[in-house]
Amino acid sequence: MFGSILIANRGEIACRIMRTAQRMGIRCIAVFSEADANALHADLADEAHPIGPAPARDSYLRGDRIIAVAKAAGAQAIHPGYGFLSENADFAEACAAAGITFIGPPAAAIRAMGSKAESKALMVAAGVPVVPGYHGHDQGEDRLAAEAARIGFPVLIKASAGGGGKGMRPVLAAADFLDELAGARREARAAFADDRVLLERYLQKPRHVEVQVFADSHGRTIHLHTRDCSVQRRHQKVLEEAPAPDLAPALRERLHDAAVAAARAVGYVNAGTVEFIVEGDDAFFMEMNTRLQVEHPVTEMITGLDLVEWQLRVAAGEALPCDETPEARGHAVEVRLYAEDPAAEFRPSVGPLKRFFGPAQREGVRMDTGVRSDDAITPHYDPMIAKVIAAGPDRRTALERLGAALADTQLGGLTTNLAFLRRLVGHPAMLAAELDTGFIARHAAELIPPPSEVPDQALAAFAAVYLERLRHGGHGASPWDARSGFRLFGAGEELLLLRDDVRVRRVVVRRRRGATEVVVDDGVPIAVAAEVSAGLRASVDGVWHRVPFTLDDGVVALTFGGVDHTLRLVDPYAPRGGEVAAEGRLAAPIPGRVVQVLVAVGERVVRGQVVAILEAMKTELRIAAPADGIVAHIGCGAGDSVEEGTEIVTLAPADAGATPP
Repeated sequence: MFGSILIANRGEIACRIMRTAQRMGIRCIAVFSEADANALHADLADEAHPIGPAPARDSYLRGDRIIAVAKAAGAQAIHPGYGFLSENADFAEACAAAGITFIGPPAAAIRAMGSKAESKALMVAAGVPVVPGYHGHDQGEDRLAAEAARIGFPVLIKASAGGGGKGMRPVLAAADFLDELAGARREARAAFADDRVLLERYLQKPRHVEVQVFADSHGRTIHLHTRDCSVQRRHQKVLEEAPAPDLAPALRERLHDAAVAAARAVGYVNAGTVEFIVEGDDAFFMEMNTRLQVEHPVTEMITGLDLVEWQLRVAAGEALPCDETPEARGHAVEVRLYAEDPAAEFRPSVGPLKRFFGPAQREGVRMDTGVRSDDAITPHYDPMIAKVIAAGPDRRTALERLGAALADTQLGGLTTNLAFLRRLVGHPAMLAAELDTGFIARHAAELIPPPSEVPDQALAAFAAVYLERLRHGGHGASPWDARSGFRLFGAGEELLLLRDDVRVRRVVVRRRRGATEVVVDDGVPIAVAAEVSAGLRASVDGVWHRVPFTLDDGVVALTFGGVDHTLRLVDPYAPRGGEVAAEGRLAAPIPGRVVQVLVAVGERVVRGQVVAILEAMKTELRIAAPADGIVAHIGCGAGDSVEEGTEIVTLAPADAGATPP
C-alpha cells in the first residue's frame, strides 16, 4: 500500500479521500489555490502546497505543477477526485512518466470513453444499445442541421468531449437549431476547450440510471448495483438514490450486464460509472464517467463498502476483495446542497457562508462537505456546499431520515437551495418514485413557490432575539446602550422595518412591567420572550422555538419553524432612492465573463427578451429584460470580465423614446 498520496482536488471530495486514506495510515498531501489558502481540505491534510492563482486553469488544472509538488513531497500516487484532471488522459500518462501512480483507470480507457461519439461507436461494437443519433466527424452547420432533421425533432445537442450538462441543449423545432447549436458550442469550448458536438433523439420522459462498476488489474470486473439520478436542474444532478427504484428485474439485469460489458470493452481498471437513459423497457448507453462519482456515497450506504479504499487498493495492485457483487441492503438517498437561487433559475450564489451547521447525529445519516462557517463560496469553482445522505431499510424510511437531516441543517449568509431540497424530499411525487429528468420542471410550482410574506410569528421571534442580543451585547458605558425599554412615562417601544420578498413590514416591540409584546403591521399583539445565553431561542405566545439567524450588511438569514426566510433591515431615515436601485439597470448578478450582448443602444426590447449572456461558475446566465423598454446604455462588451453589480444593459421606459447617452 502507498505510504503517501497527493490529492489533486479541493473541497468536499478532497476531504472525503483524506478521511479514508488517513484511516489507512496514508500520509495525505493537499494542493490549494490562492482562493483556497484557508480551505478545510488544506487544513485537514498532513501537508498542503500552493499551486497558483484562483482560476482553475492557473492552479487545479495545471498538471505540471501538481506533478512537481507530488515529486517534491515524495507522493507515491495521485488521486484526482472528480472534476478538474480526473478524466484527463494526458495527465494520467504524465503521472506514469513521472513514476507516480494515477489512482484511476488507464489513460487508454479514459481516452476511449472521453469522446461521447467514439465511446458510442465502441459500445455498438460491444453490443451495448445506444440512443439513435449522429456521432460523426463532419461538424459543419449544414451537416448537423441535416442530421437533426433526419433524426427528427426534438433532438438533443451534446458536447462530445464532456459531461455535467455543459454544452447540452434540447431543441424542439428546426427554427431554433442553429441558435442552440451556437450556444452549446460556446459552453463546450469554455468547459472542455473542444466545441465538437453530437446529436441524439431527445427522449420525452427519460430516467437517468447508472451502474457503478469496479475492475482490478487481475481480470475481475463487477457491478455495484444501480443508482437513479433523474432529478436534475440544468442537466446537473440534484438528488441521487440507490438502488434505482421501480425497475423491472429483467431490465435491471440488462443494465448490470451492459455496464460490465462496457467496462471490459475498454480494458477498464478502478472505479467507473456507466450511465444510461431509460424510458419504459428501453435502455440506452449514454456515457461512461471514468472516475469516482459525486453520488458514490449512496452506493457505499447500501453495500457497506468504502469505494475510496477500494480505489487505493486496486491502484496499489491488489485484487478486488470479492469475486461477486455484494448484496444491496436497504435504500439510500443523497441531495446536493448548493449555493444557488432556485427562484432565479438556480443561479449560483457567491459570498461568505456566515452560518453552517450540519444535521445532528442520526441513524443512517451522513454529510460530506469541504466548507465550514465563515468560509467563502467563490465564483471560481462549483458552488456545492455539501452532500447530505440518508439510508434506511426501505426507500420511504431513507427519505424520511433525509428530510429530518435537512430540517436540522442551518445555513446563513447567502442564498442556497436548502428550502428547495426540503420541499423536494417530501414531495408526494418523490415519495411515489415518479421519476424522470423533467421532475423539477413539472413540479416547479410546488418546489419553487412564488414569493410570499414572512409569517407574523417569525417576524416577532426575530425581533425578540435580535433586540435581546443587542441588549446583551451593549458595553454598558452609556445608559443609551442598556436597551431595557425603560421610559419615564408610557411603555418603551422599538421599531424595526424589515423587507421580505413582498413588502416592507412594520414591527413594533413594546416592553412593560417586565413583559414584551410585538405588533406586526398594526395587527394583534404577540407575547414574546427571548434567550441568547444558550443559543437563540424565542417564546412566541408561550411556545419556545429555536431562532438562529445571521445578519450581514443589513441582510437577515433567519430560520423559524424549520423554514428559512431572508429579510433586509430597512433604515427608516434613509432616503427612498438609496433603498431601491434604478429599475431599468440590469447588472451582473455574480462575477463572470460577458459572452454576448444581444442588443444595441436605441433598440426596443420586450419583457423576457434575452439582452446579454454571462458565463459564470461553469454556467451560462441569460440576462433578460424585466419589462418592455428601450436600450439606453450598454455598460460592457463581449469578452469583458465583470464583477457583481457591474452594469450590463440599462433600459429606459418603452414610452420614453430612444435616449442614447
